[in-house]
Amino acid sequence: MKNTLPVMLLKNLLILPNQEVKLELNNDNSRNVVLLATENYRNQVVVLTPVDQMEEIPEVSDLPKVAVVAKVKSKLELPNGNLRVTLRGMFRVQCTQFQNHEKYPAILECKYQKLAISPFNEVEALAVRRKLSSLMEMYVSNGQGISNSIIGVMKDAKDLNKFTDVIAAFLPISFLKRLSYIEEINPVLRGKGLMEDVSLELEVIKLDQKLDQKLQTGLEESQKEFILKERLKSIQEELGESDNKEKEVSSYYARLEDLHLTNERIDRKIREEIKKFAYTSEMSPELANIRNYLDWMFSLPWHIHSQDENDLEKIAKSLDQTHYGMQKAKDKILEYIVAQKRNPDVDSPILCLIGPSGVGKTTFAKSIAQSLHKAFYKISVGGLNDSSVLVGHRRTYLGANPGKIMEALRRSGTNNPLILIDEVDKMVKDYRGDPASALLDILDKSQNKTFVDHYIEEEYDLSHVLFVMTANYVQDIPYELKDRLEVVELSSYTLFEKLEIAKKYLLPDIYKAHHLAKKDIKFSDNLLKEIILEYTSEAGVRDLSRVLTSIVRKILVMGSTTDVKVTSTLLKELLGEGEYKKDYFISTALPGVVNALGVNANEGKVLRIESTFYEGNGKIKITGCAELVMRESIEVAVSYILTNKQQFCVEAYPFKENDLHIHLLEAAMKKDGPSAGVAITTALISLGRNIPISSKIAMTGEITLKGYVKKIGGLKEKLIGAYNEGIEKVFIPRENHNQLEELPKEVLETLEIIEVDNYIDIYQALFD
Repeated sequence: MKNTLPVMLLKNLLILPNQEVKLELNNDNSRNVVLLATENYRNQVVVLTPVDQMEEIPEVSDLPKVAVVAKVKSKLELPNGNLRVTLRGMFRVQCTQFQNHEKYPAILECKYQKLAISPFNEVEALAVRRKLSSLMEMYVSNGQGISNSIIGVMKDAKDLNKFTDVIAAFLPISFLKRLSYIEEINPVLRGKGLMEDVSLELEVIKLDQKLDQKLQTGLEESQKEFILKERLKSIQEELGESDNKEKEVSSYYARLEDLHLTNERIDRKIREEIKKFAYTSEMSPELANIRNYLDWMFSLPWHIHSQDENDLEKIAKSLDQTHYGMQKAKDKILEYIVAQKRNPDVDSPILCLIGPSGVGKTTFAKSIAQSLHKAFYKISVGGLNDSSVLVGHRRTYLGANPGKIMEALRRSGTNNPLILIDEVDKMVKDYRGDPASALLDILDKSQNKTFVDHYIEEEYDLSHVLFVMTANYVQDIPYELKDRLEVVELSSYTLFEKLEIAKKYLLPDIYKAHHLAKKDIKFSDNLLKEIILEYTSEAGVRDLSRVLTSIVRKILVMGSTTDVKVTSTLLKELLGEGEYKKDYFISTALPGVVNALGVNANEGKVLRIESTFYEGNGKIKITGCAELVMRESIEVAVSYILTNKQQFCVEAYPFKENDLHIHLLEAAMKKDGPSAGVAITTALISLGRNIPISSKIAMTGEITLKGYVKKIGGLKEKLIGAYNEGIEKVFIPRENHNQLEELPKEVLETLEIIEVDNYIDIYQALFD
């Protein structure tokens, strides 16, 4: 039948005119189409591809109206039963009608009309061909793996119609795009569309090449790094220093499981750091920082809690074995233990031990830790001006580490140790920071449950820690910090206390250190008192320990190691004359000389005041390192005496017609403070009346112009100092009466303490 051909339906395949394709047919319909074409239709078929590729049996309405007539050039039966055919596109046709074949109803026949090429401008066609040829040459030369055979086929194409069909069949374009080129009759319009497609493909090729180059560079660097790592691993294995990072990561996860963290945020933080550690290159300096951080996190005692001793008798016995006296501090610890037994979550006290050097503040803190079975760690903050030392540096800083608090916890191995913060009165505040403010967050029980170290960056509960602090001067502790402390004052030791400490603690330790028995070198009580009074001058017993150690060693050098009794004669042979022998005024009373009481570094001192007149015109000369307050006390005393000269039986002329010289002995020590007024007044009256005052009498108190004696500070230290220097009678302000309860029993029993409100009471006791 003329202009009627069987239809071959293909999926995902379009054939353009002048395009040749090979197909392998495996169904009966397609084989029958080929059979009909070769027997009845001059080896020709109409090739159609349904627009909907997913439709198995397409409707006639879904078939395109423009198709290509193709010729079956060859066919071959294959051993597997399939039929291989070669089809070549010939020309475009317009499908006018579809009908079923009479013999094979499953096969469509197509009535068609051959499409003529639309007229076009030859000049425009030539321009399109040249531009398209240029683009295709660029496309073939730039595209890797693209055959250049297309260039020869393009040159053989004489007309633009065949030229554009060849290119459309060659380009890797989409199904719908290729279908549009089949339906486009005008070759010029077809060529313009192909120009856009080829230009687009060129841009894609350029982008692909750029990405390939970048990928290749990355691969080369990765390969280089991999090779270097492998070489490094081989070298390390040869040296026996192999480091298996995977094992290290696994060990971190195992250690994390062993921590049994209940805080999900901390657990998540550690897991993030482990992942970062796993992904970080071994050549990166950041790896060491991550490893250091993880080691810190794993070494902190997040849930390790030591069991404290709660037997009061055992604790009291342990404290008494190591330290003599200090009853107030011991009572504070016992009170805390009693409260903790009733409520395990009770806040621990923040003790601050105040006292002069050598009284045993640090060793007493160690004894507290030992008696409570707590771990002990000491932090010295004397001279500290950088708060980061306590709370850590941020991880962005080079060489950053956690602060001393975290270090104390790690070394202690428990979350409830005793941490001693030593010399809190010597911290410095400057542009680097304020350590006292940092201590507020560390010590305050309402804040330290969520303490955050700058390096750790996660909350840590410090509420279980027992903090103990030491200081020499309570007035130098910042007020906001002192407000949170339980201050326990450790005063100077009395002669009796030093004697007991020497017998019960110092000598046994010295014997043990030198492998001696008590009977080998014997010290009598009187000899120990002589050593204390003449060879030491201190509030504590540190110097006494050194002197006793020196005596024992000198005896060992002499060759005597058994049954040696130390006498005064032997003592002088070993150490010479005592450096602190009592001076002339201890046993001699002279007019114008009076004993005052002062405090130096929390140690009570007896200060001697001398006064004398000589010819002049009423000037007052003061020597002996007296500061402003002391000088004003002298002026007040002179005015008070002259105001009451008749009552004190003192003439005015010595003060008007002579110069007065007041000297404060021990000139190397600065003297200041409102407590020497009564002593100066007594010295001047003694001088004016030429009546000596016993050297066994001392006094303390500030005087007003009306004669009232005002309250003073450091009474406990002053009276202990008077007791140690052999004073028998002391005048004190009555306002200090309540502080007498703090004095040791032997001081109260030995000293005659007279309380006064007005200087008249002292005058009447000494001069009437």
